[in-house]
Amino acid sequence: MPKTTHWRLPAIVAALLVLLHLAGGEPLQALRYERAAVLAGEWWRLLTGHLVHGDLAHLGWNLGGVLLVWWLFGDEYTNPQWLLILLVSTAAVDIGFLWLEPEVDWYVGFSGTLHGCLAAGLAASLRRDADWLTLGVTALLAAKLAWEYFAGPLPLTGGSISLPVIHEAHAYGAIGGLLCGLAILRVRPERARPL
Repeated sequence: MPKTTHWRLPAIVAALLVLLHLAGGEPLQALRYERAAVLAGEWWRLLTGHLVHGDLAHLGWNLGGVLLVWWLFGDEYTNPQWLLILLVSTAAVDIGFLWLEPEVDWYVGFSGTLHGCLAAGLAASLRRDADWLTLGVTALLAAKLAWEYFAGPLPLTGGSISLPVIHEAHAYGAIGGLLCGLAILRVRPERARPL
């Protein structure tokens, strides 16, 4: 389990996600990623679209993901490194949407960024010690992304009536997080696994 200090960043992220959700529907409209609005100059939506959610179930899935990623991999990077991974993963989703997915008119949610954090955490953990848990989670992530690419969203995460799953965000986020994590690992000395 990560040291207490490594829980500050995910606690801040989780609090921000909850507070924005509690603000209600109007902030959602003003903050969500909307392609036309971004192209018209509302650049803040490239960040804020990842911080708002369509419904309580959507928020719950992402809060659970934040807790799981930090429980598994919180000690793999420092808080500033995690913040960089968060930002790069978010940017990778945005670039993917703007350049490769012009049909995505709007998007909300933290799952693309979460996939980036998971990929970065796995890269660091595999670098040090390819234990059975890390190998298993890596295989599950790869299988999930492959399923989504070939068959669409997983049955349990197919979205609510009002909220479709844009699974491309997961792949773009995972690519961004993996590349960022590998770049960080390349420049820092190898660390021993904490006891």
